[in-house]
Amino acid sequence: MKELVDEVRERQLKEPEAIASERLRRFEEAVELKEPDRVPLMFFTCGHLLGKYYKLSEIYFNYDVAKKAVSRAFQDFPSDIFIAVPAAEGFILSLAFSNHPDLAPFVRFLTGPMHDVLGDKYTKWPGRELSEDKPFQFIGGEFMSPEEYGKFTEDPVGFINEVLLPRVCVNLSKPGAARYATLAKLGMAAKDYFNALIGMGIELAKLGAPSLSVTFAYTPLDIIGDFLRHPTHVMIDLRRYPDKVKQATEVLVEPIIKVALALKPVGAKYAFIPLHLNEMLSPKLFKEFYWPYLKKVIVELYNNGIKSFVLFEGDHTPHLETVLELPKGWGIGVFERADIRRVRKVLKGHTCIAGGVPVSLLQQATPEKIDSYVRELIRDVAPEGGFVISPSVAEIAAEVPNANLRALINAVLKYGEYRR
Repeated sequence: MKELVDEVRERQLKEPEAIASERLRRFEEAVELKEPDRVPLMFFTCGHLLGKYYKLSEIYFNYDVAKKAVSRAFQDFPSDIFIAVPAAEGFILSLAFSNHPDLAPFVRFLTGPMHDVLGDKYTKWPGRELSEDKPFQFIGGEFMSPEEYGKFTEDPVGFINEVLLPRVCVNLSKPGAARYATLAKLGMAAKDYFNALIGMGIELAKLGAPSLSVTFAYTPLDIIGDFLRHPTHVMIDLRRYPDKVKQATEVLVEPIIKVALALKPVGAKYAFIPLHLNEMLSPKLFKEFYWPYLKKVIVELYNNGIKSFVLFEGDHTPHLETVLELPKGWGIGVFERADIRRVRKVLKGHTCIAGGVPVSLLQQATPEKIDSYVRELIRDVAPEGGFVISPSVAEIAAEVPNANLRALINAVLKYGEYRR
């Protein structure tokens, strides 16, 4: 029996340009806090979902395979916004090149081939350190001592290049020509990945997927936690070396903004910002060490015509009210474990919110349960616009039943239309 999702699949093959235009308008109207014709549906994957089609070791190290997997996933699970970035976190590389805006955006993510080139200690990959079907892991580590905060603050970009990366990346620790060869190979690997992303975008456009024109930013304290000190040590540093941490976060604001604005000349409209330490911090520590610097980044980008696309990982509930300090319509917040109904109550009319569908529901529930859940979610959260429905974390495992993903799409199509 043909379902609503099947009708969408047929239409996007027949008139991809028209449906892509509709999808982009639907999403942008929601971000602008308006009621579009229907609640937009968004999917995001760093590659795990693509494991439905090929081994993850193939997807992460063979861009032709990745492109095929992305196309198949979008055909099987059509949505208004489909973001596929088969790579790991690598913003520290962009910071290393922040004084070179023509290069910085292209090393934003750490890919499988880039991992081979660098020999980095931040990540583990399927078919390398992990089995072929296991998703990559970002493990971070402690690569800067607390005694080095001063040196870092004096010249953060120089410290990253001269001290940090040689410690993290085995092949950048080699002297002379070997180091230069690694940098040259990194450039080629980054170019290959960028061209692959362009190819994926072209293939998705043929299927009716719009492009969001995204750039990238980060929270200063997350830079320290993810790439320099490890989250556990940062939590200790906040109490032992508060002034040093504040100084380090302050000096990171400018290079982060440089990286984010590097793509403005080519039309970037949204800056993707993942949050990591937010859930670990008390409201007091959040307001003192985390939020002021993230706020500076978001407001500066907003003043430059770029809205932020923030992934509020973990339970951001204790910090919700701080979002109201941002300009109305500043961007979109994707909430992982916060109660989406409470989020809506606090931020309604101020911030476009996204999320609401737990991945655990998709993994464990029946299609009937998902249908009922989505109906009630849309009834409670969607009125008056400013809502994008999506899985409440960035990643969907390959093991999630296809029938459940189809049930989610069908339910949004069935219940998501706004009454005029």
